[in-house]
Amino acid sequence: MRLGRIATMVSAIALVATMSACGSSQKTGGGGGDVASTGTSGALVGVTMPTKSSERWIHDGENVKSQLEKLGYKVDLQYAENDIPTQVNQIENQITKGARLLIVASIDGTAITTQLQQAADNKIPVIAYDRLIRNSPNVDYYTTFDNFKVGVQQATSLLVGLKVKNADGTEGTEQGPFNVELFAGSPDDNNATFFFNGAMSVLKPYIDKGVLKVKSDQTDFKTVAILRWDPATAQKRMEDILTKTYTGGDKVDGVLSPYDGLSIGILSALKSNGYGTSGQPYPIVTGQDAELASAKSIMAGEQYATIFKDTRDLAEVTVKMADTVLKGGKPEVNNTTDYDNGSKVVPSYLLEPVIVYKDNLQKALVDTGYYTAAQLGG
Repeated sequence: MRLGRIATMVSAIALVATMSACGSSQKTGGGGGDVASTGTSGALVGVTMPTKSSERWIHDGENVKSQLEKLGYKVDLQYAENDIPTQVNQIENQITKGARLLIVASIDGTAITTQLQQAADNKIPVIAYDRLIRNSPNVDYYTTFDNFKVGVQQATSLLVGLKVKNADGTEGTEQGPFNVELFAGSPDDNNATFFFNGAMSVLKPYIDKGVLKVKSDQTDFKTVAILRWDPATAQKRMEDILTKTYTGGDKVDGVLSPYDGLSIGILSALKSNGYGTSGQPYPIVTGQDAELASAKSIMAGEQYATIFKDTRDLAEVTVKMADTVLKGGKPEVNNTTDYDNGSKVVPSYLLEPVIVYKDNLQKALVDTGYYTAAQLGG
């Protein structure tokens, strides 16, 4: 899945390359459709990402920046380290610097409405990147993966690991009952509810039938959500569940985890409580983002699965959208119904996620060039 990377992006670069070096921001004397001829050559694009503490956001920022620069744009890339006031200041500074377009992966999807109004007042379009920005009419477009489907896939991988379902979608051989625990993402991240609702659309029928039992009885989103997607918070919550709920010899069979960073914290709590041995193997633990540590964990037989969202493709779609908007065009979208931010339905482009198990990890992550075999220790 490259979404026509060569066809859609290199063509724009090639037009510039006929008059100057590839990627140059120098203006040229004519020609239709290239960066220079539309007056956008060297235009500043502000890109704000939540944090460098998560490997995936580093990749996102680098991919967006490099692809924009190849098209001749200047890029102000900022990371806010999950601090809302810092991100607010970064966006304000980008507006002051004269950014022509903003690409924002928000920390709190409700906390930057004032800054978006400033952008609108200055006729600066805004693309919400991966996380929907809420309660503002000044969000022009949204690029992301099919987040409800991500949740469906996480729940599916949990059931596959428990052998309740087969990977092809058919019913498996096991009927339980299995003890499972549920985790959700940060309550201020709009995606977290999509992930959780998608997962519960799959899991609830099995909970209702008694195939799955949530022994802690913690099943509502607010209770299981982990603020700021913090691994240490997830680890502590898992430890609390183990000490308060699993005291009579019962074991955890599966954990719905929405993000690899949380999965690593959950696995640490499980290891501290005697899991991860031949006599007491780890439960089935899901994840998301195919971070390197979790890819290695899957190969080692610890974390069971993750959801791969190729950040190169997300960056490509976002950069193509930004380039089209800056040149006065109307970018391609494929969803105009599902992403209501409280003020408007934001036109969106959704990409397809992929479940990664141990048996398809090589094909999904190495053969595509996302990681090298050396990075995975192979």
